[in-house]
Amino acid sequence: MQSRRMSSESLASRLTPYAPTALRLVLGSVMLLHVYMKAAVYTLAGTAQFFAANGFPGWSAYVVFIAELAGGVALLVGLRTRWAALGLVPIMLGAIKPHLGNGAAFNNPGGGWEFPALLVVLLCISAVLGSGAFSFDNLIARLGARDTREARHPKGASVITTT
Repeated sequence: MQSRRMSSESLASRLTPYAPTALRLVLGSVMLLHVYMKAAVYTLAGTAQFFAANGFPGWSAYVVFIAELAGGVALLVGLRTRWAALGLVPIMLGAIKPHLGNGAAFNNPGGGWEFPALLVVLLCISAVLGSGAFSFDNLIARLGARDTREARHPKGASVITTT
């Protein structure tokens, strides 16, 4: 029994870095799907009309398009993940507004508010957890650590330590 618990705990600890990665990849994909829908399905002009009909300035559709594109790519590759996630929160909060009158459920006519609300929560969780494994954030951190070590101990220099 004890060995089973130890093995499941070690498995969980080995898999922990991949949970934020999975969350980041899903959120990035959803944001890029939103970008695709705005550009290819509804068109940017149609999206601007939808925004205007729901009380937002029509021009803000273009800002949202760019923010979702940049944020989605940043989340997918794990670059400045925390900032990308936090930057998308106000956009998803705004996405709740047109759906408030439709109720919570997604299958209500016009869609419900639960999906954008879920995205707000998941983006906040991603901002707390960070990039996870396989990210540019981790690569940059490793390169920075290596550069710091090399600056302290340049190649060819001898390091003398005393105890």
